[in-house]
Amino acid sequence: IWYSLLLCSIGSVMVVYYLLRWSWQCWHGFKVYVLSEIWQTNLRTYGQWLYGATSGIGRAYAEELAKRGLDIVLISRSEDKLRRVAKEIESRYKRQTYVIQTDFTEGHSIYSAITQQLEGLQIGILVSIMLSAFFCLQRITQVINCNTLSVTQVRLSVWLVFAVRGKGLIINISSEAASQPQPMLSVYSATKIFVTYFSRCVHAEYRSKGITVQCVAPFMVSTNMTHNVPVNPLVKSAASFARDALNTVGYTTYTGGCLTHALQQFALSIFFPGWLRLTSFCMQRMAKLARSIEPQLRERMAETRNKQD
Repeated sequence: IWYSLLLCSIGSVMVVYYLLRWSWQCWHGFKVYVLSEIWQTNLRTYGQWLYGATSGIGRAYAEELAKRGLDIVLISRSEDKLRRVAKEIESRYKRQTYVIQTDFTEGHSIYSAITQQLEGLQIGILVSIMLSAFFCLQRITQVINCNTLSVTQVRLSVWLVFAVRGKGLIINISSEAASQPQPMLSVYSATKIFVTYFSRCVHAEYRSKGITVQCVAPFMVSTNMTHNVPVNPLVKSAASFARDALNTVGYTTYTGGCLTHALQQFALSIFFPGWLRLTSFCMQRMAKLARSIEPQLRERMAETRNKQD
């Protein structure tokens, strides 16, 4: 009898535990992806200027924040693109812009110049966008420089401003590729998990000083980097993703960015977990797929590079 009672007690405790855990997850998801649409955080309280990029998700963030009343510092390797995007934002949203021409794949040498150019600007929000996965095939060092070095060094460029003012928001863009090991995207996956862990650790270290670090781990977004894959219920446009992701600021420091991406990540964690991705069976299939699409990827990479230049 006592044995049966013990088993029943353990079973009851486990049922209550999982019910509470499931209820909390549902509430958290409702708060982050539904309530945030209704009660949006006033992002202007962090400061007047955003520091971000000129293409893809970075540009979408810049435009959405300009729409919400912030002035924009744009950074890119192409000066022509910088001027063009800055002019469009000034014309469309009537906000000030400031441009910095640099290439994050070059390593340490660029950051002192960036710091000097940011002096005097009341930077309130930093959006760090890293390199696309498809560049891993040929430029491993550049991927590492862009996805790991930049997320630490750019932070230092605005950190003193945030520390003095006692307020600031850093948004680091990670990836779904960081949620599980990704064979055939090993460098990209590894650098993105660095972004995720770095962001979450730094937030814990500095939130008491008024500095928020949010990590955004999107699934598929239609941009030049993803070769403008058609938008559908599972794939977001850059503008739509940036709008939804910015709504989550103030509600969570780690997010998939939008409800559909969060649900996809949850489903993949159940039906395609890390241990399965690392099996020989999956590796053979992925290697075969990579060989079949490599010529098209190389061609698209060249086209993307030409457009960015």
